[in-house]
Amino acid sequence: MHNLYFIAPYAVEVREEPLPPVGEGQLLVRTDYSAISAGTEMLLYRGQMPADLALDETIAALAGGMQYPVRYGYAAVGTVLDVGKNVDKVWIGRQIFAFYPHSTHFVVEKTAVFPLPAGINPADALFLPNMETAVSFVMDSQPVIGERVAIFGQGVVGLLTTAVLATMPLADLWVVDGVARRREQALAWGATAALDPAEAEALPALRQFAADLSLELSGNPAALDLAIEATGFNGRILVGSWYGQKRAELNLGGRFHRAHQTLISSQVSQMKPHWLGRWDKQRRLDVAWRLLAEIRPSQLITHRYPLAEAAVAYDLLDRRPHEALQVVFGQDRDGR
Repeated sequence: MHNLYFIAPYAVEVREEPLPPVGEGQLLVRTDYSAISAGTEMLLYRGQMPADLALDETIAALAGGMQYPVRYGYAAVGTVLDVGKNVDKVWIGRQIFAFYPHSTHFVVEKTAVFPLPAGINPADALFLPNMETAVSFVMDSQPVIGERVAIFGQGVVGLLTTAVLATMPLADLWVVDGVARRREQALAWGATAALDPAEAEALPALRQFAADLSLELSGNPAALDLAIEATGFNGRILVGSWYGQKRAELNLGGRFHRAHQTLISSQVSQMKPHWLGRWDKQRRLDVAWRLLAEIRPSQLITHRYPLAEAAVAYDLLDRRPHEALQVVFGQDRDGR
């Protein structure tokens, strides 16, 4: 098998390593597609990940800390090639989703994979983590009928959050992003207005808009200050971005202080306690699968690379992020 490693800031390599034996209760999987999560993986690529945090506390394949060299990735769709002892051979040939680092093949516990539901395109299934995150943001922000909502950041998670919120009876749904291609996609998926934060008229328009609810999903700490300015009296600001080691300089002595605003932290790995009486992660995943079938996010895939060209893919996302929406590793390369 070939595994991708982040070996230092701005450096990745693909290593050929022996496949481990397929143990009892395990599956051998060939990766068909693996999606780069640009927001999180750029923190790792640029050396901006907090060194004292586990990569992920809820995903067994990412249980280690952030010390180079390190493997990462959590959106793999593959085909089961073989099974271990006490696993029904009906699994062989089945396509599955797994929260697993970028690799050409992997051995995984059967209990850690999700068979693709009937009717789900494998390329759409790649977006399961991002769609689950979007669902989590909507649940945690609890939009109300007739509200004015602003979303800051239209990367993949931001766009999926826009698509989900556009299904609700809001008064207005504004998005803010500096990339024209993302703004166009947001409008196509139901946003009522799309602003470039670099334009002079953006901030006055946002202040007049006075959002009831703002969602900061850009990964840029400066956007949080802008979200505070754009949110009205007693409004809510959900922070879904992970800034890593980047710091946010906030003006909490102005509008925020007198407007009685609320900052909401949201992250998909765990559900807020008030949901747990009726919800669990499986119920939330079921909602995400249904939305994947309806929204068909595979249309966001702009670039495909073989894993051997991973360095090219990360360089693209680092230096020319405006050219890409979703970058995917797979067998074929499409250098659009």
